[in-house]
Amino acid sequence: MNSLPDTTLIERLAAIPYTGAVSDILDEMGYRGQTLPAAIQALVPGQTVAGRALTLRGGPSTRGDANAVFTPFLKMLGGIRPGDVLVYEANDGVAAHLGELSSETAKFRGARGAVIDGGARDTEYMVRLGFPVFCRYRTPRDILGRWELKEYNVPIRVGGVSIAPGDLVLGDRDGVLIIPQSAAEAVIGKAEEVVDTENLVRKAILEGMLPLDAYNKYGRF
Repeated sequence: MNSLPDTTLIERLAAIPYTGAVSDILDEMGYRGQTLPAAIQALVPGQTVAGRALTLRGGPSTRGDANAVFTPFLKMLGGIRPGDVLVYEANDGVAAHLGELSSETAKFRGARGAVIDGGARDTEYMVRLGFPVFCRYRTPRDILGRWELKEYNVPIRVGGVSIAPGDLVLGDRDGVLIIPQSAAEAVIGKAEEVVDTENLVRKAILEGMLPLDAYNKYGRF
C-alpha cells in the first residue's frame, strides 16, 4: 500500500487557485468522473478545502443507545491526522452528520474541512470557526435514532465517484473533486504548469493579443 500523501503535496494542491485547472488535467489524463454532485456546496461561498480523504460511510438507524451510536464516531474523530478532510457517504437525507463540537475537534486535530453527501448543523458556529464544510443541506436534527456511522477509512462512493482513503480532495466555489492518490503527484504537477500557462494567456490577452492567437501560441484558453 502506498504511503499517504504528505502535507507538502497537500499544500501544493491548496495553492492552485481553482478547481477548473485540476478538473481539466484529470479529464486529459483519463479521469473524467472525479467531480462530486453539484448539490454539495460550501456553507460559505468562496470557502476552499484541500486535503487527504478520511472516508466515512453511514446509514439510517433507529438505535437510541447514545453510547452505541456515538462511540464509533468519536473514535473516528480521535484518529484524525493533520491534512485530513472528512468525506462522507452518508446514505441519508434526514439528519445532520456533522455539528459544532465535532467540527471544533476535527479542526483542533488538524482536519482541513469536511465534505458531506448529507447534512450539517450548528453551521453558524462552523462559519465563525472557519472550518470549511461542503454539504447538501442544513438541518437541526441530531443523528441519534436517525443515523449512525458504520465504517471509516474504507472505500466509499459519492454520486458515482469512487473515493479511497488517502485520495486528495479539492473544493471551491465551483464544487468538489477527488484526485486518486496514485495520480496525485502527476495531476498536481500538471495543474501547476496549466496555471502558469493560463497566467501567460491572461497577460497576452490584456496586452491586446487576439484570443485565437493566444490559444494558438500557448495551447490553452
